[in-house]
Amino acid sequence: MKHAALLLLAATALARAEPIGSVDTAFKLIGPDHKIVVDAYDDPKVQGVACYVSRAKTGGIKGAIGIAEDKAEASIACRQVGPVVIKQPLAHQEEVFNERISLVFKRLRIVRMVDQQRNTLVYLTYSDRLIDGSPQNSITAVPVARETPIPVKK
Repeated sequence: MKHAALLLLAATALARAEPIGSVDTAFKLIGPDHKIVVDAYDDPKVQGVACYVSRAKTGGIKGAIGIAEDKAEASIACRQVGPVVIKQPLAHQEEVFNERISLVFKRLRIVRMVDQQRNTLVYLTYSDRLIDGSPQNSITAVPVARETPIPVKK
């Protein structure tokens, strides 16, 4: 039981966004301004790869108390930030991060896909809603050196 709790805590820590910065986009007299935020996510299964995601964050009174619904628009750029180390085979396609962007219904998601032919990790970000998702998305790719073949689960 203690071991399972430690694993859960470690998984939660790995999937957490690290705020990098933000810029204001609209002044709000009451509550925080509307802004664009930039967060970094380290891929929990691929050491040496970080993803940077920018997205809109709604301010005002609703934003201040956490009930605002952020827009379904995000951009992603993933980069090799150190030696790439993959300790276990990866799923061909796997959600690596998700974060709530509205009180109940909307989530920002990041999915990793493996392009074995090109030895490349492809990352896709999009948002979904309980009822109706958004087709807006952003994609990026991180080529991995040929001498480090990406192991994929069979």
